[in-house]
Amino acid sequence: MDKKVMLSTLWLFALLNYLYCDVITVMDPIKDVTIQLTPGFLLGAAFLLEIPIGMVLLSRILKNKANRKANIISGIIMTAVQTLTLFIGTPTMYYAFFSAIEIACTLYIVWYAWNWTETEIYSQTR
Repeated sequence: MDKKVMLSTLWLFALLNYLYCDVITVMDPIKDVTIQLTPGFLLGAAFLLEIPIGMVLLSRILKNKANRKANIISGIIMTAVQTLTLFIGTPTMYYAFFSAIEIACTLYIVWYAWNWTETEIYSQTR
């Protein structure tokens, strides 16, 4: 499979997990909300979620060198943020489950992009 298609597909997989976890959290009547959901917080969350949304597209259209860097940086950011959220309050079982999947996926994205060989990076003209 083409690396660009694979990375885009991985970002889509991560994005769907982020979104579905958020949907379940909204439906959870027993959630322990310790964070104040201010407009500023929600704007920050929107910016954060825009990373995987944007990477679905950017993974397909960026040239290989920029693509590799964008995937590594975005993957590290999303892995770090998702890992840190596990230490805010006590995560529910479903949240920990989704987080494990999301962290594994973004770590794989970083590894996959990191292992993009120089030959592959410079071989494509797009």
